[in-house]
Amino acid sequence: MPIKSVSIRIEDDMLKKLAYVADYEGRSVNSHVLVLIRESIKRFEEEHGEIDGTIKPAINVKPTKR
Repeated sequence: MPIKSVSIRIEDDMLKKLAYVADYEGRSVNSHVLVLIRESIKRFEEEHGEIDGTIKPAINVKPTKR
């Protein structure tokens, strides 16, 4: 499956807090954002039904390093 890149604009304070949470969970900011996105998709699909496509939200979720 091809990997795409997404750029976002984020306030410095929010990025610092996100980095703190990601580090606490044993992840990079990028990995943590992917986990948050997958969780959001999973919640959406549980409420509204599966989104047509080949990617399942649980695929490639890295376990925490705790």
